[in-house]
Amino acid sequence: MRTTVAIVGGGLAGLFAARLLQNAGIEFQLLEARLRFGGRILSVNGEGDPSPDGFDLGPSWFWPGMHASMARVVDGLGLRAFPQHAEGDVVVETSRLAPVLRFPALPQEPPSMRLVGGTSAIVSALVGTLPAERLHPGARVSRVVIRDGGVVLSYRDGETDRELVARQLIPALPPRLLASTVDFEPALDGETLRRWRQTATWMAPHAKFFALYDRPFWRESGLSGMAQSRVGPLVEIHDATLASGSAALFGFFGLDHRQRMEVGEEALVRAAIAQLVRLFGAMAGQPQATLFKDWAADSLTATEADAQAADHPLPDPRSWISGNWARYVSLAGSETSFTYPGYLAGAVDAAERAVAEVARRL
Repeated sequence: MRTTVAIVGGGLAGLFAARLLQNAGIEFQLLEARLRFGGRILSVNGEGDPSPDGFDLGPSWFWPGMHASMARVVDGLGLRAFPQHAEGDVVVETSRLAPVLRFPALPQEPPSMRLVGGTSAIVSALVGTLPAERLHPGARVSRVVIRDGGVVLSYRDGETDRELVARQLIPALPPRLLASTVDFEPALDGETLRRWRQTATWMAPHAKFFALYDRPFWRESGLSGMAQSRVGPLVEIHDATLASGSAALFGFFGLDHRQRMEVGEEALVRAAIAQLVRLFGAMAGQPQATLFKDWAADSLTATEADAQAADHPLPDPRSWISGNWARYVSLAGSETSFTYPGYLAGAVDAAERAVAEVARRL
């Protein structure tokens, strides 16, 4: 198979890059290792299955006033957003021996916004604008070679080994994951490889827990659903109720991946529910369903280096690739954004930059 531009990765960055190329009349093929699109964006129902009205196991929020590019994409796709529920008091847990404290919530400026239907709504909308024959889920790239004025990608599609020949390449996945899963021939220079490996993948070390209920009962007590805890296992909790009214609380675990593995999912879920009871009362102990997603255990997101939490990636204006490879490759994962690395807006910005670089070279 031949094309002008090969995109590796079908998350927000890869799909938006594909949309920009299509609008520019540039041929592309997109290879995604997963059987679904979205990458770290994943919205599911109470059974854990992808849903058009789902709870966000990955990123949930964006800030239109700060992230203008993300706001433009949301508006351009005709998607609707609503503010994160923050009305009511915040509860704070400082120790097992001290009573739970309750404080008035501070106004959120700018407010955190969520997409109606879950963040996966933007993935579904982008996929719907792209030709199905150019999108290849279940295609895992293992090798890229410079050959005859372009690049050749080796990938596995199910049980079949295939090749894709392209003039240009846009890897739309985190640099650390790219360094650990794809071989480059000729080899990347040491400085580039070190930088990719040292760039933390946002979300990769984290695990999220959801407890689903028949109604947001905490609001009836004047609580916002927000909580902070030094006790755990959840250290940060929020109201995750959908725009459609399906009620939930979600939290981030304070344990790193190795600690979570030692404790085990079943025990973590029991401990998280017990904590919600301490914070929000007895009704929190009877969820209709629970959801658990450990991104560090997802081999298509995380590497061994992501077992420990790391600081949020910072903008870095240096080029992400050098030498002869710079003639053919432009990285587009969110972590490579020069403005908002790690955020949804970073994926949009990085895709715009990568496509602009590819278009100039073409």
